Amino acid sequence: MTVTLAIVGRPNVGKSTLFNRLVGRKIALVDDTPGVTRDRREADGRIADLHFKVLDTAGYEDVKDGSLEDRMRQQTELAIREADVILFMIDARAGVVPLDQRFAQVLRKAGKQVHLVGNKAESSAAEAGLVEAFKLGFGEAIPLSAEHGLGLSELYSIVSAAIDKAEEKKAAEAAQQDEGGDLDFMPEVDVDITPDMLEGEGEDATLRWNPRRFLNVAIVGRPNAGKSTLVNRMVGEDRVLVGPEAGITRDSILVPWEWEGRIVNLVDTAGIRRRSRVTEKLEKLAVGDSLRSIQYAEVVVLMLDATVPFEKQDLALADLVEREGRAMVIALNKWDLIEDKNETLKFLREECERLLPQLRGVPLVTLSGLTGKNIDRLMDAIFEIERSWNAHVSTSRLNRWLAGMIEGHPPPAVSGRRLKLRYMTQAKTRPPSFIIFSSRPDAVPASYQRYLVNGLRGAFDMKGTPIRLWLRGGKNPYVDKK
Repeated sequence: MTVTLAIVGRPNVGKSTLFNRLVGRKIALVDDTPGVTRDRREADGRIADLHFKVLDTAGYEDVKDGSLEDRMRQQTELAIREADVILFMIDARAGVVPLDQRFAQVLRKAGKQVHLVGNKAESSAAEAGLVEAFKLGFGEAIPLSAEHGLGLSELYSIVSAAIDKAEEKKAAEAAQQDEGGDLDFMPEVDVDITPDMLEGEGEDATLRWNPRRFLNVAIVGRPNAGKSTLVNRMVGEDRVLVGPEAGITRDSILVPWEWEGRIVNLVDTAGIRRRSRVTEKLEKLAVGDSLRSIQYAEVVVLMLDATVPFEKQDLALADLVEREGRAMVIALNKWDLIEDKNETLKFLREECERLLPQLRGVPLVTLSGLTGKNIDRLMDAIFEIERSWNAHVSTSRLNRWLAGMIEGHPPPAVSGRRLKLRYMTQAKTRPPSFIIFSSRPDAVPASYQRYLVNGLRGAFDMKGTPIRLWLRGGKNPYVDKK
């Protein structure tokens, strides 16, 4: 039985450090600057043999004026409502401050199981603060050092008791149900299985990739392009912070979401500006987190502001996604602000083909994250580009295609000698990668390689997908030596 553990407290007491410790990875940004965390982050935590869900929250600010700090406070209160167990963290070296006392009043009203934790307790300087913590009304504070891993045995006991209680509650509820009640299963995803998904023939054919498994989708773009607004609209709740301020999002936040029976892991990322403009340490950390999200994604949605599209940074991001070999969809957000939609869309498609020739045919979807218009089209484009990204072409089809390409446009002669392309096969998928055996692989011009790559896109429906083409020396390995 899974329980949810929320780590709450005022800014800069070490919540994200403990979160990373419990998760076992440094996935939450940590810095000495107060207020680094803004959104609530969720991940799977572990202490020894115990597994549970852990929530990292923004530092609690007692403001209700509609500001960014107010919206951060609301996110923290949502995490409190979702949690089964709450770790109320204070800085044991600093002792109890007025904001701790105000936050304690909020927690008492929540009616949840609250455990007081005194972080940074690795030295004798924390003893006075641990004694002072009694006045918060939650009993003795658990001495802890999130940075050094001290005090986790106490947390083990807390989580273990919570899991036992949850299991007892579940057993009691099950006992009250009538036998033979309806069970709620995950619906089977309706996906058309095509020959390129299969390996083998007939009854022995198996799937090369599972089109029903969860899909990791990262949403990237410049600051204030509307990434967080789109995520909130897709999941139907204020899951991540939004507002008119640019650069609100810092951590990359993973939000599981179900679309037509399939789980899609949406990753909202921090806005990425040009490197020359990124000077603050925190922004550098946030940008680095966003770039790592691209590496772990399967499909990347590049969010552009339709009112100022295809700026230099947009093109740099698109090129980065292509070099990482990820499938990509371009989303033109704020489309509701465009007056002449038909002419603008025609112009932008032409610009896309001109500026991004390495991703010819990349899906271009117009939408409005604020109103939710065309989200269904975005998801259709995501699933379609995923299919192309996983595409596999049989060796026989590839070599028939290669013969036709050579017949239509033979390789040029280099240094008076004709180049011979003997044989072709697909090495892997995700992205589709091909090997051509040639007489002189180093002499094949880049222009001819582009000719072949563009031909692959058109012939095998791989539009917009990164394609890798490698040239190797040697003869056809399937031809008997004479």
